[in-house]
Amino acid sequence: MKAFKYILFLILILIIGVAIYIAVQPNSFHVERTRTLQAPAPVVYNNISDFKNWEAWSSWIEAKPETKVTLSDQTKGVGGSYSWEDEDGIGIMKTVSTIPNKSIIQEMQVADFPVNEVRWNLKPNKNGTTEVTWTIEGKNMPFMFKAYTTAMGGIEKLIGPHFERGLELLDSVLIKEMKVYNISVKGETQHSGGFYLYNTTSCKMDDFKENMQEMFPKIGGYAIANNIKMAGSPFVIYHTWDEANNTVMFSCAVPTSSKFETTDPDVLTGQLESFKAVKTVLKGDYENLKEAWDKTMTYIQTNNLEFTETGPMIETYLTDPMETPNPADWVTEIFIAVK
Repeated sequence: MKAFKYILFLILILIIGVAIYIAVQPNSFHVERTRTLQAPAPVVYNNISDFKNWEAWSSWIEAKPETKVTLSDQTKGVGGSYSWEDEDGIGIMKTVSTIPNKSIIQEMQVADFPVNEVRWNLKPNKNGTTEVTWTIEGKNMPFMFKAYTTAMGGIEKLIGPHFERGLELLDSVLIKEMKVYNISVKGETQHSGGFYLYNTTSCKMDDFKENMQEMFPKIGGYAIANNIKMAGSPFVIYHTWDEANNTVMFSCAVPTSSKFETTDPDVLTGQLESFKAVKTVLKGDYENLKEAWDKTMTYIQTNNLEFTETGPMIETYLTDPMETPNPADWVTEIFIAVK
């Protein structure tokens, strides 16, 4: 009997000791993870600011696919929310503040525990990637919350690995989405032609992109400085494409409503006569242009069409990457003159 009382006394001391240990744990917590994602800040922001995208990269749902997710009528931006239910209870997340392409603040509550603050901070890098920091903070944590997290090994162990895995999954989702593209050969059409401002150069194929990125701003800047209204999307005219010698000669151009006399010797004015062409539309990253050109050439050969001697070969860029950051949304039209 004495031994039984002694055991009960030890158990009581143990319970009191554990209770004291839990009670003295911090009443607040902070968990944070940072990862560089291979996507521009606007692409990252557009994904994480809309809760309908979260299920695709949630590490919690990856671990518990039976989790029931319910989207609200509004899922994007301030006021957007969603909820979930699993064996731990019901949780809800709501966006309360945003700075587009820079930060998002959300509130999260699980079961009857206090509301926690979730923050996303996006820092763009010069190479087009984004440093993303995902943070959760809680204050005035009740005894039962501290008891639960203590039993699970601590809040850092409970949340940290999920943040790491979530950022990893988000990165892979964004990379996959940005690589989506579509090539559609539209067939024969009539290009309307028109006046344009342009500059011309020849270079190694490896230097083509760098030269084009320098030439277009000069043409656009000249038009703006001289109050010349552009009458459409910028385009490139290919004059020669010599793969054997790894060289290309091309012009960067912007369409104008009429002919203008230019005062800069590096900026010229030209005119395209209306011409018959095979048209192809690429929706997606410019890295898929070679495939688009190959499919256009195959179409011309398959349909027994003939190239027009010295006829135009044009790429027209309908979207501005500065305004449309996701490469999957870029639209390019190819026109190859045929008889």
